[in-house]
Amino acid sequence: MRNVIAVRVNIISDVHARTEVLADVGKNCDAVICLGDLLLYTDYEDPGNGIMGSLFGSELNTEFIRLRTANKFDEARAIATKKWEELGNREELIKKEVLKQYEEIFAEMPTPVYITYGNVDRPEFWPQFKKEGMTVLDGQVVEIGGLKFGFVGGGLKTPYRTPYEISDEEFQKNVDALGPVDVLCSHIPPEIPDITFDVVAKRFERGSEALLEYIKKYQPKYSFFGHVHQPLASRTRVGKTECVNVGFFRGTKRPFVLDF
Repeated sequence: MRNVIAVRVNIISDVHARTEVLADVGKNCDAVICLGDLLLYTDYEDPGNGIMGSLFGSELNTEFIRLRTANKFDEARAIATKKWEELGNREELIKKEVLKQYEEIFAEMPTPVYITYGNVDRPEFWPQFKKEGMTVLDGQVVEIGGLKFGFVGGGLKTPYRTPYEISDEEFQKNVDALGPVDVLCSHIPPEIPDITFDVVAKRFERGSEALLEYIKKYQPKYSFFGHVHQPLASRTRVGKTECVNVGFFRGTKRPFVLDF
């Protein structure tokens, strides 16, 4: 008779600086998976919060948010450019805020954790905060409890010009590097309408054709992702693969639990 060992993995995405409950994610599980978007640039519920709220102030950031939400990207960039001219060194000011958030977020991040980048992350700063028990993966595979988990980070190019948007070619290269896995983990979803449409923002977020083709080809047991905060559908099936949005952690404050 074989002994069967149960494994529990808590999965989160879109932390967006929700640090006060982050440590709790590591409770009652064998490992944590984090699918990126650690930083909070723009808080749509509280325009005075986040990096942009801190630098622009609540009033200007409210207008910036209104224009972006209305897909008036050129107008939003125009008011932002004017403000940056007043403030001075844009990169240094943003960097200071980014480092402050990362210091707090990584300090609270539970371990062991397997983590990849989101589209608003700044991977170049992660090495100075990475701690023991934290494994950063992108275009790489790790074994957890006897299953192969493949990770693909970042987002694809959009009009929003978020910090870590990469080309379709680079993203495809990272997907191709995986080979067959049991569980596919990414920040953005595969390109499927129901799981890429945000019902609050009333727009389609950009998903990945490369991920969808990977799923069709290899049929992993699961495809886990985040990115779309309020999806029309939180899960769907492609053949044998269950595609699951693990949730907007900043809003839900709880992980998706995978037992196997």
